[in-house]
Amino acid sequence: MALPPEDEPDPLAPRRNPGLVGHGRVEADLARLAHAGRLPHAILIAGARGIGKATLAYRFARWLLARPIAGDALFVAPPAEDLALSTEHPVARRVASGGHADLLTVERGWDPKRNKRRGEILVDDARAIAEFLHLTPAEGGWRVVIVDSADEMNRNGANALLKILEEPPRHALLILISHAPGRLLPTIRSRCRRLTLEPLADDEVVDLLGIHRPGLAGADLLARLAEGSIGRALELADTDGIALYEGVLALIQALPTLDGNRLQALADRVSPADAAEAFRTLFDLMGDLIARLVAGSAAGAPRIVTPIEGDLFTRLGGAWRLDRWIAVWENLRALAARTEGLNLDRRQAVLEAGFALEAAAR
Repeated sequence: MALPPEDEPDPLAPRRNPGLVGHGRVEADLARLAHAGRLPHAILIAGARGIGKATLAYRFARWLLARPIAGDALFVAPPAEDLALSTEHPVARRVASGGHADLLTVERGWDPKRNKRRGEILVDDARAIAEFLHLTPAEGGWRVVIVDSADEMNRNGANALLKILEEPPRHALLILISHAPGRLLPTIRSRCRRLTLEPLADDEVVDLLGIHRPGLAGADLLARLAEGSIGRALELADTDGIALYEGVLALIQALPTLDGNRLQALADRVSPADAAEAFRTLFDLMGDLIARLVAGSAAGAPRIVTPIEGDLFTRLGGAWRLDRWIAVWENLRALAARTEGLNLDRRQAVLEAGFALEAAAR
């Protein structure tokens, strides 16, 4: 599998990140299962993006690979309540460098022709799992495969994975990461023990932002916008997400009149060649705001990021308008995907989004 170029190792990459916040109960459950000899052959770690699923997967893999198998499946060491392993441990070092012989990571490969990751995990990547798992463990313990994420496997890849799950070898563990388990084959889900991680609390996201982006302004707002995802909060921080959010909010506040100057300003921010991440952030923020409007109108209790949103939702919401806003939300997602997938004009996409908002508000 071709890998992306890497100038400087990312210390926050899950294979290198020693910390995990907010998922202590799941950690303790995994440790108890392992010590009791009841570890399943496949684990499905589900939950929203950026809340620590891959970090937990690598944390457990390091911990498991560092422990000998005594007898059939019991560890010599006493039971632990978490999965911490020192970054100086030889196993942690080898996992961080991608050089542990008993750990295989499967993810979307790098396409050197397009200079970006492929859109899906291919069948050859899935077939490599079977070959890897049937080898004798190099260090005499477990062999572990992490699939990040299983949602991105194409159909042929998913079918190849299913065959492995039907006849797993001993002392082999597959850890599947999934942002949307409903997209997986039901037969894959049924053969895995599912662990669902909950979004982080806002104060946990703020604390993590303080660690990873010291001195960052607006951490409280970023945490609310990120909806429990530290990964999302960091993306927002790195793409000037607060300014983009304020621009989106002001644009929607002016509806049903379309503020052409503000729309042009937003288009200008995300149209340069190096602004692809900002473009994704802008469309995500528009989609998230509309999703809160729809959910609040339907349930009667909207989740409000800023007080302005409350007045906005009251004015633009209402059951008779829900179908319009749902259609806009779907159109925005399709427009963003089409623009990125076909490398279309981002400026034109932003303008189209603004016209769609205007039409829905009338």
